[in-house]
Amino acid sequence: MANVVITGTGLYTPENAIDNAALVAAFNAWVDQHNTQHANAIARGEQEALAYSSSEFIEKASGIKSRYVLDADGILDPQRMRPKLPQRRNDEPSIQCEMATQAARQALSAAEVDAADIELVIVACSNLERAYPAVAVEVQQALGTSGYGFDMNVACSSATFALETAANAIAAGSVKRALIVNPEICSAHLNFRDRDSHFIFGDACTAMVLENDDVAVARERYEILGTRLVTKFSNAIRNNAGFLNRVTDSDPQALDKLFVQEGRRVFKEVCPMVAKLITDHLASLELSGADLTRMWLHQANRHMNDLIARKVLGVEPSETQAPIILDRYANTSSAGSIIAFHLHREALTDGDIGVICSFGAGYSAGSVVVRRQ
Repeated sequence: MANVVITGTGLYTPENAIDNAALVAAFNAWVDQHNTQHANAIARGEQEALAYSSSEFIEKASGIKSRYVLDADGILDPQRMRPKLPQRRNDEPSIQCEMATQAARQALSAAEVDAADIELVIVACSNLERAYPAVAVEVQQALGTSGYGFDMNVACSSATFALETAANAIAAGSVKRALIVNPEICSAHLNFRDRDSHFIFGDACTAMVLENDDVAVARERYEILGTRLVTKFSNAIRNNAGFLNRVTDSDPQALDKLFVQEGRRVFKEVCPMVAKLITDHLASLELSGADLTRMWLHQANRHMNDLIARKVLGVEPSETQAPIILDRYANTSSAGSIIAFHLHREALTDGDIGVICSFGAGYSAGSVVVRRQ
C-alpha cells in the first residue's frame, strides 16, 4: 500500500465581511419591524414579541466575531435578509466551480503539481448548488485535470470523509494524485431572522492536494497515518430542502428548508462522540493526546472545540494546540477544519503529529491523523 501525503492546501475567502455589530443592527431593525407589524397580537398575548440580538450574546454563545460572505448587501437588508446572488447562465461557470478553482490553484501551486497530473477530483461540501452535472466534473474541466470527479455531501464532515476516500484511492493504487475542494456557501442556507442561529455561518472554499509519497515533490508534506469515520443518525441538525419539496407541495420558504438545530442537544451529544473518536483513533495508531502537537478541529463553536480538545489532550488547550479561526470566519461547515490546517501549521517541524477532525449533521465525524515529514 502506498504512503499518502497532503502536499498542498488552498483557501478562497470572499471579499465581503460582516462583523457582529452590522449583523445585529440588521437583525434588530427587522425585529422592530416585525414587532410593530404584530403589535396588536402581541398586546393581546396571542404572540410573543421577538427579542433583540447583541454582539455580546453572539460572542459569548459561539466565539464568533465576524464572517466572510459572498454577498453582504442582501443579508444586511432588513427587507430581504438573505444573500442576493445573480443566476448564472448554463454556459457560465457555476459559483461553486469559481470558488473551487481559485482555492485549487493555490493548492496545486503549493504542491508543485500540474492540474493535468490530478486523476481524481472530489467536491465535498454541505450544500451543492445543483443535483447534476456534478460540480466536480465542472471543476475538472475548468482546471484541466485528468481522470474523473464526483460530488459528495456529509454536511460538516464532508472534507474529512473526502480525505479518507481520496487517501484510499491513492493507497490502493487506482490514482496517484487527488484534489479535494470544499466550496461552502453556508450563508445561503442560514435563516438570518432566527436569533439563535443568525450569526453562525460564513462562506469560504478550501482545497487539498493528496499524492502518493513516491511521486510527490513538495518539501512540506503531511503523511496520513490513518483515517477513521463515524456516523450516528440524529435529527438535531437538519435541513429539509430537496427536490421532493415540489411534489409534496411543501412550502419552499418554510423554516425547515433552512438550517435548523437543537444547539444544546448537539453540544451534549456530539462532544463526547468526537472526543472518543479521536482518542480511540489515536490508540489504534499507538498514540495518545500527549503525542499531538496540533488539533485542527471543526470550527462551529468555541466551547465545543475547547471541551473536545481538553478531553483528548488531558489539559486545557492553548491557542497553538487547538487554533481557532471561527472568530473571523464563523462556521464554514466542512471547510472550517481545513482553514485551520491551512493557516496554522507554519511552526510544525518534521515528526510533529496532528489531527484534522470535523463533526456535524448526521451525526457524522471524521478523524485524520497526519505527521509532518
